[in-house]
Amino acid sequence: MITLREKASNRLIGQVTEEQFQFLNDHLEEESENDDDYFLTPDTIDMLADDGADEALVELLRNALGEKDDLEIRWEKK
Repeated sequence: MITLREKASNRLIGQVTEEQFQFLNDHLEEESENDDDYFLTPDTIDMLADDGADEALVELLRNALGEKDDLEIRWEKK
C-alpha cells in the first residue's frame, strides 16, 4: 500500500493500492525521478476520472481536495 498525505500539513489523505498508484504515476507529471509529490486541481481529478481512474481513487482525491482550488500531495511506500 502507498500512503498519500497533504504535503504542506502532512495530513493523512489515505492509502491507495499499487494499481491505483501506478495509474497516478502514469497520468501525472513528475518533475524528476526522485519526485514524491503531485499537484492536484479539480480539473486534474476530472481528467483522471475521464481517463478511467478507479472510482475509489477519484473519491479519495476529491475528498482530500474538498473546497480548495488545489492541493499538493506526497506519497510514501511502506
